[in-house]
Amino acid sequence: MARITIQKIADEVGLSKYAVSRALSGKSGVSEATRERVNDAADRLGYRKPRQTVRLLGVVFDDSDYANSELHMQIQNGIQSDAQRLGFGLRMRATRQASEIEALAEECDGLLIVGAQSEDGMRRAYAQGKPVVRSGWLQPLEQVDQVGGTDHESGSAVAHFLLDRGHRNIVYVHGDPRFRGRMERLYGLREVCEPRDDVILHDLVLDNGSELSDAIDRLTKQDENITAFFCAHDGLALTVISELLRRGYKIPSDCSVIGFGDYYAAQQISPTMTTIRVPGIEIGRMAAWLLGQRINNPDFPSCPLRIHVPCQIIERGSSGTAARS
Repeated sequence: MARITIQKIADEVGLSKYAVSRALSGKSGVSEATRERVNDAADRLGYRKPRQTVRLLGVVFDDSDYANSELHMQIQNGIQSDAQRLGFGLRMRATRQASEIEALAEECDGLLIVGAQSEDGMRRAYAQGKPVVRSGWLQPLEQVDQVGGTDHESGSAVAHFLLDRGHRNIVYVHGDPRFRGRMERLYGLREVCEPRDDVILHDLVLDNGSELSDAIDRLTKQDENITAFFCAHDGLALTVISELLRRGYKIPSDCSVIGFGDYYAAQQISPTMTTIRVPGIEIGRMAAWLLGQRINNPDFPSCPLRIHVPCQIIERGSSGTAARS
């Protein structure tokens, strides 16, 4: 005898698979009359409901965010390590397709969304009524839980780190200006540097297809006294180090370079890179814990929470005291 599927029931009653699935699982979104009609058809056809013994957490990654792919892998490792301990299974997907996000949210008991997503994708995820945790930037006062790092604090910490080592002419290598985290790092840097009369701070933004090499050429011709570069992510820092070495700079005696992320390549170059370590594993673990609380604990605070896991400066060979002019 052929197996009776949800699609066969949907064909029998003239409804969509989505409506039939919600009716069979007891979820909202269908009328009681429809639910009764679907259940009667399922019984008549001999449908056997699958037994789900493990509750599921879903994780969605932005599949277009290549700069943070290592961070996303760390977050995945973190949520994997704690989901099993907390008694949850996992479903993971890398996508920006709203329909795929909706399907995953429907299947799972809670959802972690990592990185940026479209308004339609977020609307469909929220509409499922499941607990959602975001690891990425929100709209102002958006009523959803968030777990992330500390971009603004990291910028301020780098400023103090460089000033303590005598640097007074600093470049923030912004790269693409569209990303909110990069702006927050700049704001933190400015917060410390701008009140000081003895500090010059440059913001190196790439737009209109400009190349980093050309931008550094223009900047160093305008100001020959730059002693430090703070880069919005490690990939930019690698390029800056390469460009400075090509120009004959000695790192760090002539110029210091600091990255952001502490990805694999930071320790594979010479000199090894001073950078900001983003606690990806801990972010994943905290997201698993928070989703578990939302699913299991009715007394957990109903207000949205913001959990920020502090980043850390990792000092290596690409930074030092400022060269004396």
